[in-house]
Amino acid sequence: MMTTNGWQTRLKGDPLAWLLEPDEANPGVRYFALRDLLEKPKTDPDVVAAQKAVMTSGPVPVILNAQAPEGYWIKPGGGYSPKYQGTVWQIIFLAELGADPTDERVRRGCEYLLSHSLAANKAFSASQRPVPSSALHCLNGNLLFALLRLGFAKDSRVQAALDWQARAITGQGQVDYYPSGTSGPGFACAVNQGQPCGWGAAKAMKALLAIPPEQQMPAIQQALDVGAEFLLSRDPAVADYPYSERVSSSWFKFGFPLSYWSDVLEVAAVLVQLGYGHDPRLSNTLNYILSKQDSQGRWRLENALNSKMWINIEQKGKPSKWITLRALRVLQAL
Repeated sequence: MMTTNGWQTRLKGDPLAWLLEPDEANPGVRYFALRDLLEKPKTDPDVVAAQKAVMTSGPVPVILNAQAPEGYWIKPGGGYSPKYQGTVWQIIFLAELGADPTDERVRRGCEYLLSHSLAANKAFSASQRPVPSSALHCLNGNLLFALLRLGFAKDSRVQAALDWQARAITGQGQVDYYPSGTSGPGFACAVNQGQPCGWGAAKAMKALLAIPPEQQMPAIQQALDVGAEFLLSRDPAVADYPYSERVSSSWFKFGFPLSYWSDVLEVAAVLVQLGYGHDPRLSNTLNYILSKQDSQGRWRLENALNSKMWINIEQKGKPSKWITLRALRVLQAL
């Protein structure tokens, strides 16, 4: 087993060669492993070739082939439905799968989303005809992360949605709350009976962390502080954040791609990136993640959207390159 990197000493085996092998079914894994784990620059010939493979094989071309000429998927409008084949979800999936931000079809889809899914309050809405009362942290976090990854960081509409995201969390400045959507500061959500939502917090933090630190304005930093305090207010390995009934089992089933739900691995990624990797409150979480690896240092796909997307991503219950990549990103960030 290679031990040149500290994170590899925590593994029962070395899955790196497995992640780096050419794979026509999941070419994005090699692309991200080169970029995120080996930290190769985007101009590196291997990274360039891996990015090209993402656009010519695997799920990304299947998704793009289903796109309408105008830029939407399935039907015009807000794009939240149908799950998980509408416009909103394809933008999220394209970003997670490593689609090339310069591809004309990718840019057309992002432009369509920005032109048809933003409500009057500058936030993304889950309604077919976007209204402020349908703005949710999970949706905004997912879409903002995707748009930042797909090259729209400087777009004024993205900047305005990021501003809404931060203010809706902290409650500072001019922000309206609604009984049918984001219902109060600190991640309060009507879908969670007005309680603060752990899933929404994880998605919002993921989006705000996608902004380079030097570009994070005070409002963003304050929102990140609020998010860290909330996510660490419970043991993430237990994930008993306020919930209407019982703790959702989805927290403990590592999945890819994730939808509006989150899991322990995503919360760990957020908190480690925020600088809490060695905080004692996160030790149970990291031990829980490590306990799920097999003898070869791989993690299984436990939660999937198979049969719901345009194309299935790996096989549920089997060792997963995508989940292993997610886990190794957390370990490396430590």
